[in-house]
Amino acid sequence: MTDSQRILRAAAAALLAAGLGLAVAAPAAHADQPADQPAGAPAPVPAAELAQARGAVQAPAVLDQVGHFFARKGVPPTQQLTIGAAEEASAAGASAPRLAGDTVPVYVLDAAFVAGTPGAPVARAEFTASKVVAADGQSASVWTVRQGGTWRVVNIASGGDESDYAAKAASSGGTAFREPQINAWYVLRDGRVLPLDDEARRSVGASGVSLAAYQKLVHQRYGDKLPGSAYDRAGEGGGYDVARAEADARTGGGSTLPAVTAVAALGVTALAGAGVVLRRRRTAD
Repeated sequence: MTDSQRILRAAAAALLAAGLGLAVAAPAAHADQPADQPAGAPAPVPAAELAQARGAVQAPAVLDQVGHFFARKGVPPTQQLTIGAAEEASAAGASAPRLAGDTVPVYVLDAAFVAGTPGAPVARAEFTASKVVAADGQSASVWTVRQGGTWRVVNIASGGDESDYAAKAASSGGTAFREPQINAWYVLRDGRVLPLDDEARRSVGASGVSLAAYQKLVHQRYGDKLPGSAYDRAGEGGGYDVARAEADARTGGGSTLPAVTAVAALGVTALAGAGVVLRRRRTAD
C-alpha cells in the first residue's frame, strides 16, 4: 500500500469516526474493568451484534455493490472507466464476491484514554469490518455500523487491513486497535502496546511500550486537541489537508504519516449533517 493510499484509508476511517461517534454498541460511560478483562482492553462487541453486522454484508444488494467495486478496481462511480456498463456488469458477476474470515470489531484510540480518564480502555469499537474476496484474488473490507437498531454498510475499502490485523492480534492472545491520526496498528497484549505495522513501529519501537507509557505518549500528541481545548474551540477539529498530507508523505516532512486532525480522528467532534452512506475509497494494498 502506498503512502497516499494509506492516507485515503486513514481519512475515510477518521471521517467515519467523527461523523458516527460510538456506532458500535458500547458502554455509555467508562467503569471499572471486569475482573476477567485485561487492563486497558476495549469492551468486546457481543457475538450476536457481529452476526447481525455480517448479515448486513451478506445481503445480495451489498454483495452486488462489492462486485461492481471489484469490477471497477475501486474506482468510484463518479469516475469513468474504459469499459462500458454492460462489461462492468459482466465483470461484477464474474467476480463472485464471498466473505472470508470473521466479521470483526474495529477498535480505535479512545479520547478518554488520551485524556487520562481512570478506567478508560485504550480503544473503543467504532465499526465492524468483513473481508470479502473476489474470484480473481482482489479483496475488500466492508464496514458496517449500527444505527437505529439495524446494521448498515457505510464503506468499502480495498484490501483487508481491518480483518487481517485483528486476526494477527488474536492469534497471539491480544486485541488489535488503530491510532488513526498516524494510521498505526497496534496489539494490546499483557499490558503492553506492540506494533503491527511500520507506522506503529515508528511510533513505539519494535518492542513496544507499556500501556502507561503509551497513554503518556498519546496524551502528549493529542491531549491539547480534546473537546473544550483551544484547538477545539477554534474549529480545527474537522479538517484534513490532503494536499499537505500527500506532500509530507513524499518529502518526509511533518509526522511519520500525516495526521488526520486529532479531534476528528478521535471521534469527539461530529461532522455536521453526517449521514450513513456507502463511501468507496481507492486504497488498494
